[in-house]
Amino acid sequence: MTGQAKHSSRGKSSGSPRPALLRPLNPVRRRTEEVVERIAAQIIDGQLSAGARLPTEQAMMTAMGVSRTVVREAISALRARGLVTTRQGAGAFVSSDADRQPYAIDPDGLGSLDSVIEILELRTAVEMEAAAIASERATPAQIRVIAKAANVFSRAIAKGDRAIKEDFDFHYAIAVGTQNSRFVGFLEFLGGLIIPRQSIRTFDGKADLQTRYLQSVEAEHQAIVAAIGEHAPRKAREAMRRHLVNGKARYKRLADDAS
Repeated sequence: MTGQAKHSSRGKSSGSPRPALLRPLNPVRRRTEEVVERIAAQIIDGQLSAGARLPTEQAMMTAMGVSRTVVREAISALRARGLVTTRQGAGAFVSSDADRQPYAIDPDGLGSLDSVIEILELRTAVEMEAAAIASERATPAQIRVIAKAANVFSRAIAKGDRAIKEDFDFHYAIAVGTQNSRFVGFLEFLGGLIIPRQSIRTFDGKADLQTRYLQSVEAEHQAIVAAIGEHAPRKAREAMRRHLVNGKARYKRLADDAS
């Protein structure tokens, strides 16, 4: 990783040197991986100190030549590794304890179907109860946020987006609705890694397959919203269980078909 942070003149303008973090990316490598490598290397090397604010999404998009989706996926991966924290409305910052990670899920270890299924099983154990508790405790305003997140997801997939951030935001809104910071912290720790299609590119070049998959996810999201809105814990728990268990089976089937 260090080698990525120490490129020579490439990426510099004819005047003042451009900061290493904001050099254009190598067009050959996977976009998200290289953004993660570059930022992680600078944090580990101390070039980005604890508490330092990362450049804005727009600055990274412009300087590196990547999409907003790539930047957001990279920040989610860095957050899952404990290297970055995010503050709503303020941006992303280097974690104050980036060198202390008592438990971590290495994104590099999530490239197999088995590892993705393990994460889905972990989520099922936690998020079933989160949905039930949210149905009991969420305020009317929090329920509206959950419903809005589901609708934002729907709009994203209608445009052909992979909707990774939108999917995470939906589950995060439910965690907030529990009014239990531990559920929120759990999802913040996992970040975008909870969304399987960030780790395994099953749908690359298969737009129709992705659309069908995401439409199934959309319907399940709406069932969860309805149960939480009805303040029905048993129904909410079952809707979330069905969503994640179906996701595990569906993703395994789609991955098998793609291979």
